[in-house]
Amino acid sequence: MNQPQLDDRRIELMLGNLLRIGVVLSAFVVLAGAAVYLARHGFETANYSIFRGEASALRSAPAIILGALHLRGKNIIQLGLLLLIATPVARVIFSAIGFVIERDYLYVALTLIVLAVLLYSMIGSGAA
Repeated sequence: MNQPQLDDRRIELMLGNLLRIGVVLSAFVVLAGAAVYLARHGFETANYSIFRGEASALRSAPAIILGALHLRGKNIIQLGLLLLIATPVARVIFSAIGFVIERDYLYVALTLIVLAVLLYSMIGSGAA
């Protein structure tokens, strides 16, 4: 009986570490992107009289990653935000894996429903 509790505790620690690492990593990436952006554009005067939406390179994951690889500040900031969004999704995925290992299939089903809702809200709502 102690073994399942040890497994539960270990999974909880892994999930907690995943969340901490995800948030810290995303904060570091956003900070690095801000430094790059300010180093290149920090002395430019902002023009607020004309609204300009974000470029298409900042609206899709492949374009964001490509721009970040080219060390573009805004793309690096967007990559950090993508990492921040991906952190709880990764937690739900790892929770489902943990429940499969524990053979707790009710919670596997509930976790997969939560994952489906998360993915729909990110992917499905973008099409509207």
